[in-house]
Amino acid sequence: MIQVTVILVEGGMPSTAIAPLEVFSTAGVLWNQMQGRPPAPRFDACTASHGGASVQTGVGLRLEPEYALDEVPAADVVIVSAMGADIETAVAANAALYPWLRQQHANGATVAGVCAGAALVAEAGLLDGRRATTHWGVATACRQRYPAVDWQPERIITESGRVLCSGGVYASIDLGLYLVEKLCGHNVAVETARALLLDTPRPWQSGYDAEPPKSTHDDPRIRIVQDWLFHNFRNPVRLATLAGQAGMSSRTFARRFRLATGDTPVAYLHRLRINAARHLLENETQSVQAICRAVGYDDPAYFRRLFRRHTGTSPRAYRERFGVPSTGKLAIQGRSPHR
Repeated sequence: MIQVTVILVEGGMPSTAIAPLEVFSTAGVLWNQMQGRPPAPRFDACTASHGGASVQTGVGLRLEPEYALDEVPAADVVIVSAMGADIETAVAANAALYPWLRQQHANGATVAGVCAGAALVAEAGLLDGRRATTHWGVATACRQRYPAVDWQPERIITESGRVLCSGGVYASIDLGLYLVEKLCGHNVAVETARALLLDTPRPWQSGYDAEPPKSTHDDPRIRIVQDWLFHNFRNPVRLATLAGQAGMSSRTFARRFRLATGDTPVAYLHRLRINAARHLLENETQSVQAICRAVGYDDPAYFRRLFRRHTGTSPRAYRERFGVPSTGKLAIQGRSPHR
């Protein structure tokens, strides 16, 4: 199983620790139970704090961790929950956390900062030279204290080199689902979201604003093109246009793009569009033909063939399996009267 450690931080919002725990703990479990299948847990999640001390949150709730930092089992994922808005005080109070975070990352763990908790990840030096997001209310203070970080608080999630950040308190749910999809696959993430009555994890190109797939490479010109595709994949795209964005000839660009991403530019574009179509089929009720047009295709038959090639099923069958029932959609959009 995937080992997850959630770090509890004094003065923070408890949901930034509890929500990811709920997502990870239910992945492979709750949906299976609802379907009469044996549970297949994917994550073993625990909590920790400096010295193993209980933590007083900013809303008066006290949280009791399972471990002290030096007792934590080897982690595959470390989640740093949010602290209060006083960056200076919080940074000083968590000095023992930073060498531990650096060691976890060096050992291969993925480290994620939730909301203002991104500042603690930055203090550990893990965000230098990377783009990151945080709560807009602490963005100015973070820019001033960590000028080597490319702060982009307008983003929901950022990811770079096994370091992730989420932008707000409830973006911790998005972060949890994003990691479930990344580590366990799309189907498990969809089932987890369904069981918790959440929207399914959005692909980067239609909402998350994390780095595009296969972007952990060292070719900045290709990353420029990937970012351009983020904004334009629904429109007609020509190889010459992409090459122009990179400042290369078409032939050189095609070679460099495949070397960096593992895909040809055309295959990469199809992947983005099909991922966007999956999200629309999972969460919207518009027709397959309308979704075809929405993601950049004019020919529904061609779209259906591509969709089957990428997913192994037709758009209609995919919606029947993963689409939100009408009552579930009302509960998500209108809020359940019992909540």
